[in-house]
Amino acid sequence: MTQVDSASDDRTANNAVRHTYRVLSDAEKAQMVAIKDKGAELLTLIDSIGGSRELSIAKTKTEEAVMWAVKHVTA
Repeated sequence: MTQVDSASDDRTANNAVRHTYRVLSDAEKAQMVAIKDKGAELLTLIDSIGGSRELSIAKTKTEEAVMWAVKHVTA
């Protein structure tokens, strides 16, 4: 499977659902990368403090928050 950087204009190459995209500005690409980086940072912190049902929910909600924030930027 070919991987495409999420900030690349070629990001439609591996997406079967959304058939058209608008080209993101450099500022929007930077926002998307920053959101994903902060999400990854929080997920790493959550992983470092143990494992529990509560932490699993926290990780899921973090992933969801990142998804919706990126959706806002890319919509």
